[in-house]
Amino acid sequence: MLVEVLAAHLPAYTKMVVTGNRGGLPVPLTLGPSCIARVTDVAPDVFHVAPGDVVVDTSRLDAGDGDEILVGWVGLGGTGTGTGTERTDRMRTVWRDGVFAERALCAKETLVKLPGAENYPDPARLSFLPWLCIAASGLHAAGPLTGRDVAVIGATGQLGGAAVLVALASGAATVTAVGRNKAALDRLAELGPRVRTHRLTGDRAADAAGIGPVDVALDTLGATPTADATMAAYDSLRRGGTLVLVGGVRQDLTIPYGDLMHRRLTLRGSWMSDNQTVTTVWNMIRSGLLDLAAVELLTVALDDPATALDLAERTTGLAFVALVP
Repeated sequence: MLVEVLAAHLPAYTKMVVTGNRGGLPVPLTLGPSCIARVTDVAPDVFHVAPGDVVVDTSRLDAGDGDEILVGWVGLGGTGTGTGTERTDRMRTVWRDGVFAERALCAKETLVKLPGAENYPDPARLSFLPWLCIAASGLHAAGPLTGRDVAVIGATGQLGGAAVLVALASGAATVTAVGRNKAALDRLAELGPRVRTHRLTGDRAADAAGIGPVDVALDTLGATPTADATMAAYDSLRRGGTLVLVGGVRQDLTIPYGDLMHRRLTLRGSWMSDNQTVTTVWNMIRSGLLDLAAVELLTVALDDPATALDLAERTTGLAFVALVP
């Protein structure tokens, strides 16, 4: 499909991708992992969208059997090591370019129609939708959230902030926002009385006591020097609770066998999101359950990439940068 890009989220770590610190990419290429777009033309075998439809490009291209890529971006699913396979190499060769552009050619599998989005008053704000969906996939992997106590570890990052919004919209009784940035935690606390905050101390026992007890903990942390915060989240779980990993922690976790068994805990991994989750989160937005007005939107254009990368690097929490061609 050919699309006109309306807005694309510029993740805070994009500068690291550009400098090669988040994994290799086939070059040359146009970067860009996701966007909100309007379809302008489709191939004859495309039936689920039509010219004029507003869509979200998730960038996730799944060939089955664990071979997944993010078109125009770093990240591979299914392999576990991140090194890829012969098939993911071929996928990246065919589908190389992302959506940091005015127009893009996209695989039909990466686009999800957003019914009614043509009437949404601020399309650029919708470019945060893919991150909300990643957070939602992780949270919903733990089962229904209604009436349950949820903790988001790394809530002061963009993915963590998205998770706090989704947990509230999904009916969580309380959401404990966990992180180190006090200003970002204070802003999250302003979302309402169901939000609690805990500022990480670096002491596993103290952090577990400050986080919990909770029924669900979602780890959205990026690269960290230790796994102490993640394990504090594990320790904070009630009997029968679930820890879901969706972040970028590069540490191995030492899980005590007997404790996991006797407390009947669940440890889940979640990567990206599926199309059904995209539709679910979009319906939460269009119905007003999830209000994107809580997110600060900063926009940049294509003409000054260096400034755009610097701004994205400085932006975190409930704020994000959208590239608007």
